[in-house]
Amino acid sequence: MSSIYGNKLKISIFGGSHTEAIGMTLDGFPAGYHVDYDALSAFMERRAPGRNAQSTSRREADVPEFASGIRAGVTTGSPITPIIKNTNVRSSDYDGICNTPRPSHADYSAYAKYGEHADFAGGGHFSGRLTAPLCVAGALAIGLLSKSGIAVSAEAVEIGGETDKERFAGVIDDAKADGDSVGGIVECTVTGLPAGVGGPMFDGMENRIAKAVFGIPAVRGIEFGAGFAAAGMRGSEHNDPFCIRNGRVETKKNDHGGILGGITTGMPIVFRTAFKPTPSIGKEQDTVRLSDMTETKITVAGRHDPCVVLRAVPCVEAAAALAVLDAMMEDGIII
Repeated sequence: MSSIYGNKLKISIFGGSHTEAIGMTLDGFPAGYHVDYDALSAFMERRAPGRNAQSTSRREADVPEFASGIRAGVTTGSPITPIIKNTNVRSSDYDGICNTPRPSHADYSAYAKYGEHADFAGGGHFSGRLTAPLCVAGALAIGLLSKSGIAVSAEAVEIGGETDKERFAGVIDDAKADGDSVGGIVECTVTGLPAGVGGPMFDGMENRIAKAVFGIPAVRGIEFGAGFAAAGMRGSEHNDPFCIRNGRVETKKNDHGGILGGITTGMPIVFRTAFKPTPSIGKEQDTVRLSDMTETKITVAGRHDPCVVLRAVPCVEAAAALAVLDAMMEDGIII
C-alpha cells in the first residue's frame, strides 16, 4: 500500500482531511521507551494549523489519543496507534471539486485513478493534514534516537526566494494579501549517526530519506550535501578530503552530505527539501468541467496556508527520523 513506509519499522497512515479522525499505526517500535508527552506536544504544536497569521485559519488541537501500544506512558512493543480527531472542518467548501479540479492539486489525478468515489474534501488522503500522524511517529523516533546521541533538526532557509529569516513573515503576508502563495526550502541535519548505516543501490540512506520525505505533500525536490551545485564543480573542488580528528575518521568538509555509496560516513547528514507554493490561491484560475469536457474558471474556496514551509519543518524532521531509525534497526544498531 502506498500509505505504508518502512522495512523493520513500519508506519501506516490513515484518514483524510475531513474524515472523523486521522491517525497511524507504528509497527516495530521497541518496548520500554518512556514517552515524553511534553516533548510530543511541543513537536505537534510546531506543525499544528491556525497558530499564526502565516498559516491557515483552520485550527485543530492535534492532540493524539493512543488506542494501543503505550501503557502507563511506556511503549509495550505492540503496534502504536494514535488517533487525532478532526473537529474544525467545512466540507461544503469542496462541493463539485471532483468535476472542476483545482490546478496543481491532486483532484484530477485522484479522479483519474479512483473516479468520483475519491474523497475530495480538503484534499482527502492527499492533504497536508496527514502529516499530523507522521509527526506523532516522528516525535517518538526522535526521542528514541536521542537516547543514542542522534539529533535531528531542520529549519526553513528560504521562502519565496528570500533567505533573510527576518523577512519570511513579510514575504508570506505579501503573497497572502495578493491572493497568492509562496514556496521555499527546508534544510535538515542529522548528527551523531555512526558510520556504516545504510546500503548501496536501492536501500541507500538517500533513498530511504527521500522516500519518506516525498510522502509530505508539496515536496518538489530533495538534494544531499552540495546537491545540484555539485554538477558545476570539478572533482578537486567537490571531493571531501579525509582526516583524523579526535581519533576518528572525518572529512575536512561535507559536500557529500554524510552519505557515500548509500552508507553513512559519520559526518552529519545534510539535505534540503524544496516545497512548491500552496496551489490553493485566491486568484481566478483556468480549469475544466469534466462533466461536459469544457474549459472554465475556478476561484478556490476554503482555508489554506499561503505558505506550507514553516509548518513543514517538523514534518521533514519526522520523515528523516523515521528513515534513520528504520535503517539502524534493520542493521541491528537499535533493537
